[in-house]
Amino acid sequence: MTKRWKQRPEGSNWGDWGDDDELGRINMLTPEKVLQGMREVEHGITFSLSLPLDYPGGSGLNQRRYPPILRPTEDLAHNQDTFYNVIAKDAIDPTFIDVWSDDVVTLWLQYSTQWDALAHQGALFDADGDGVPEPLYYNGFSAGGDIIGPKEDAKGDGSGSKSFGKHLGLEHMAAHGVQGRGVLVDVSHLGSDWQPVNFAMLQDIMTKQNVVVEPGDMFILHTGFATKVLSWEKNPGPEIQAMYPYLDASDPAILEWIDTSGISALISDNYAVEGWAEPNDEPHSLIPIHNLCLFKLGIPLGELWYTEELATWLREHNRSRFLLTAPPLRLPGAMGGPLTPIATV
Repeated sequence: MTKRWKQRPEGSNWGDWGDDDELGRINMLTPEKVLQGMREVEHGITFSLSLPLDYPGGSGLNQRRYPPILRPTEDLAHNQDTFYNVIAKDAIDPTFIDVWSDDVVTLWLQYSTQWDALAHQGALFDADGDGVPEPLYYNGFSAGGDIIGPKEDAKGDGSGSKSFGKHLGLEHMAAHGVQGRGVLVDVSHLGSDWQPVNFAMLQDIMTKQNVVVEPGDMFILHTGFATKVLSWEKNPGPEIQAMYPYLDASDPAILEWIDTSGISALISDNYAVEGWAEPNDEPHSLIPIHNLCLFKLGIPLGELWYTEELATWLREHNRSRFLLTAPPLRLPGAMGGPLTPIATV
């Protein structure tokens, strides 16, 4: 097999887990990290960290993403949208007592509580050393060659799929398992204003909350964003576009900490973990933390997780660590996907 790249981006870990690695830092969720997570369980109390998947409501947060649409499946005669509240004695056989419902969903995979797959964001980079940057994803997988679409029968199986990640899809995380020690930092006391949290602020808060992050930990930032989203009951206000704190990607120390801390996943209850980069005439990423995590380091990003109840419990018990179980759907080729993460304390 021809090596996909001759040079890797500065500060990246491409190839550290092998030329064909598709997991990135999820590789750091070893049996020992799972055991470390389990050692945090003292009470057997669990917290769901997912919003209902039809939240935030509408498309005000992202006009490309819409609430899920449910409808009945076809019936046994292939009549569409009919197999729901089927009374078997009337529809199939008078001796049957059963009543059946069966449904299908049209689901925008990154509408609500989600993982970003490593193929969600790439960058232009000259990996073959010919002086011409090409569109690539983590570990040198290519746009068009490895991440297919938009294209008819992109999956190549006649299913009608018009896009498909031959590599770097979320199914690899799902197959590996996503379980280990979670660590939460609570910045909700900063209020509801859309404001950057630089490294000095983050470090000060972590010190005051006795938060220690070690390599392989899954890091969660609690801001209060998802709490507000839930309170709107699927009717969000216009401020949803810019509210609550976020990690300041313009601070080089934040980017350095994400790298050197060795975290295996970066998660927040807000929309994108970070804000938007300032205008710059030089080539740059609109969202530098995404570029660092997804493209360079292979760190999956969790967004719009619901962390209010967990954060409250941890605060009341002077704790920050817990067992986190958070596998995505095992849906091959997906660029992102919903999940129902569980924290156990």
